[in-house]
Amino acid sequence: MRAIELADVGRAYGERIALTGVTLGLDTGQTLAVFGSNGAGKTTLLRILATLLRPHRGAVRVLGRELPRDGWAVRGKVGFLGHDPLLYRDLTARENLRFHARLHDVAPARIDTLLEAVGLERRGDEPVHTFSRGMVQRLAVCRAVLHEPELLLLDEPLAGLDPGAAAAVSPLIAGGTRVLISHDVEHGLREADVVLGLRGGRPAILADAKSVSAQDVRGLYA
Repeated sequence: MRAIELADVGRAYGERIALTGVTLGLDTGQTLAVFGSNGAGKTTLLRILATLLRPHRGAVRVLGRELPRDGWAVRGKVGFLGHDPLLYRDLTARENLRFHARLHDVAPARIDTLLEAVGLERRGDEPVHTFSRGMVQRLAVCRAVLHEPELLLLDEPLAGLDPGAAAAVSPLIAGGTRVLISHDVEHGLREADVVLGLRGGRPAILADAKSVSAQDVRGLYA
């Protein structure tokens, strides 16, 4: 089954074209790694898949449903980790996760399991505004995977994490169907089944990961 199907997808902000001509398919269980310099259209693509932006052209199907028409049926099956952690800063870590657990009908026990996995169990009752950037990122990962989504959309998930924290977080976002934005070329290629490289909002690379070299990807940033 195709988890994602895109046909000539595009999006503009006023007169500026952020994304255009993206056509691809991703099978269930595969990882799509998306590369490109700042402003290349990576985050726009991720937000379209997350139902947070409407495409201005083309067709989008996610988990068998057409977007944006069936966005309501997709949102609860997607885990989204963007630049904004989507956490309430005045709530504690546990309160944030309890809020999302109620939205997704998740058993409370999973909250403690995730906090322990990322080393935040002792800070779970402290407000998020007291956390370091790395701690906020770890908690945001917990939020994204709390409901065990069918599709994970990840924008630089290891950003701001030291090696120990990255090692704790990585098992939580491993496996399954994923779209991964990364500036770490080697890591992204290791994780990928399919590679999309964007330049100026247009696909410059679209291929099986085995046929794409690190040098190919670095060329996107030249």
